[in-house]
Amino acid sequence: METLRLCICQIDLAWEQAEPNRRGIEQILLDQIVEPCDLILLPEMFTTGFSMRSADLAEDAATGLTLPWMQELALRHQAAIAGSIIFNEAGNYYNRFWVVTPDGSKPRHYDKRHLFRLAGEEKHYAAGHQKLVMEFRGWQIAFFICYDLRFPVWCRNREGADLMVFSANWPQKRALAWNSLLPARAIENQCYVAGINRTGCDGLGIEYGGNSAVYDFEGNVLVHLDANPHIAFVTLEKRAKEVFRRAYPFWKDGDRFEVDPTSTIFEEAKEGNTNKLIG
Repeated sequence: METLRLCICQIDLAWEQAEPNRRGIEQILLDQIVEPCDLILLPEMFTTGFSMRSADLAEDAATGLTLPWMQELALRHQAAIAGSIIFNEAGNYYNRFWVVTPDGSKPRHYDKRHLFRLAGEEKHYAAGHQKLVMEFRGWQIAFFICYDLRFPVWCRNREGADLMVFSANWPQKRALAWNSLLPARAIENQCYVAGINRTGCDGLGIEYGGNSAVYDFEGNVLVHLDANPHIAFVTLEKRAKEVFRRAYPFWKDGDRFEVDPTSTIFEEAKEGNTNKLIG
């Protein structure tokens, strides 16, 4: 497909209440999707808000309700649906970004690599070690979660992604970083970038200002939402991106950071010892 139509779901979330959040999202999509779309994007931890109660709130493959619900929605709307939830696998808790497609194939997932230490996320969740870049309707799409946005080496587009997606619970007090880093990732990687944030106030009193946005491969804003709940639609054009990348092949001169994310070298590099990165 030459085009990809996104549905950006910027919503408020009921604190640690999965079923009300699922019902609310389902009703919003039913009311507002009046034309076909390809990819429905939800915020980080869309069933609970950004909670550290991983052991109490996690779902698993055997009894979890959200994945079957996502599969039903994907089939109903004939669109992929993607967002992160708290997930338990073999006793490890993950902030897991699930992507469910309408063709009934096995759901794909990405486990958040960079855990937000200011909230103690690393104490309650295990970090992921692999990117997810998947093909959907002829588009290569890379999926990341919130804090990952601050780490350009991890987000470096060596896989040829047409679109990068960042699902987030990004506080309003750091909105400047969010609004700056999303277009930066688009410019440096010469691909589309979509950031999906929540609105409202969570159970810890943290305010979220929305600012969900989609940028093109030059960093131009295609959609930028305010602080209110919104559903927005935007259509991306692959040919325009490919023409731009051929005309301005900056990506060919990028440094190759050959870093194993499971190694101690990666940990040292995160702490600032960039001499260990191989250019």
